[in-house]
Amino acid sequence: MQSIESTALEPTRAELSGLTPGQKIIRFIPVYGLVILMVSLIVLFSILLPNTFPTLLNLRSIVSDKAIIALLSLAAMIPMASGRIDLTVGYGIVLWHILAISLQTMYGVPWPLAVLIVLVLGALTGFLNGLLVEIARIDSFIATLGTGTVLYALALWHTGGRQVVGVLPDGFYALNGTMIFGLPITGFYVLGLAIALWLILEYLPIGRYVYAIGANPKAAALNGIPVRRFVMGAFISSGLLAALAGVLLASKLRIGQASVGLEYLLPALVGAFLGSTTIKPGRVNVWGTMTGVVILAVGISGIQQFGGSFFVEPLFNGVTLLVAIGIAGYAQRRRGTVSKAPPVQGK
Repeated sequence: MQSIESTALEPTRAELSGLTPGQKIIRFIPVYGLVILMVSLIVLFSILLPNTFPTLLNLRSIVSDKAIIALLSLAAMIPMASGRIDLTVGYGIVLWHILAISLQTMYGVPWPLAVLIVLVLGALTGFLNGLLVEIARIDSFIATLGTGTVLYALALWHTGGRQVVGVLPDGFYALNGTMIFGLPITGFYVLGLAIALWLILEYLPIGRYVYAIGANPKAAALNGIPVRRFVMGAFISSGLLAALAGVLLASKLRIGQASVGLEYLLPALVGAFLGSTTIKPGRVNVWGTMTGVVILAVGISGIQQFGGSFFVEPLFNGVTLLVAIGIAGYAQRRRGTVSKAPPVQGK
C-alpha cells in the first residue's frame, strides 16, 4: 500500500560510459536542475537587489522564517523515502506548539519536561500512524489526514479558540532566540539534523532498507527486510521531528493559537517533493529537500523585496511545484531514452 514511489533516476557509471562529454552534461542537467535554479535565483536577486538581498540581515530573516518549514520538510521526507506520506506534520504542529506553552503556563510544568512531553506525544502520534498504515492497512494519505484532523480538533478544544499566553522561562525562549555567528540557532538545528539524516539514509543499512521498501515493498519483504518495522519507524521519526518543530515554533511565537501552523503544511510537502526531483531524481533525499526549501525561501524573499503582494508565497509554491514536476518528467524521459540506446561496441 504505497502513496509515493521511490526509484532513483541518477545516471549510473555504465550509462555514462558510452556518452560524450556534451551528452554527459545534458544527462546531468535534469539531475542538478534545481541546484542550478537555486544558484541562479541567488545570483539574480543579488544583482537586482544589491542593497537588501545579499546581506546578513536578509540571510538571518530567511533562516528564522524558513527553519520550521525545513524541519517539517525533513519530517515529511522520511515516510516518503519508504513510499508513504505523512500529512500530520502540518496538522500536528498546531497542537504541539500550543501544548509546549500551555503545559508551562497552565499546569506549571518545567520547560525541559514540557518539551520532553511534547516530543514523546509526537513520537506516539507517529506510532499511531504506523499502526493505521501497516496494521489496519489504510492508505497513508487517508490515515494521516484523519489523524491530523483529530490533532487539529484537539488543539481547538484545548484552547477554546483563544490564545494561550503567559510568561515563559528564558531557557525556553533561548531554544529559538539564541544567535550563533550572527545567525539564528534554528538554522544550525536544521543543518545538524540534515547531516544526521543524510548519513543514516545514504551510508547505513537502515537507509538502504528504507529506500528498498519505498522502491518495492514486496521485493524488500522477500529479501528479508522487516517492512512493517521500518515503515513504523519512519512514521515515529516523522512525528518526533514535527513535534520538535512545534516546540521551536512555540519558542519563536511565545503564544499558542490554533490558527497558526496549517500554513506550514503545503511548503513543507513542496520542499520534500522538490527533494525527489534533484540530486537523486525519483528518490527523496536530504540535500534535494534542503535545495527545495532554499529555492522557496530565496524566491519568496526576493519577490517580496520587489514589492510582491500577500498572494506571492502560495503562488510561488505552486509554480515551483509545477516546475519540479516538469524536471522530474524530463529526467524520466531522458532515462528511458538512454536506457533504450544501443550499447557502444568496444574497439
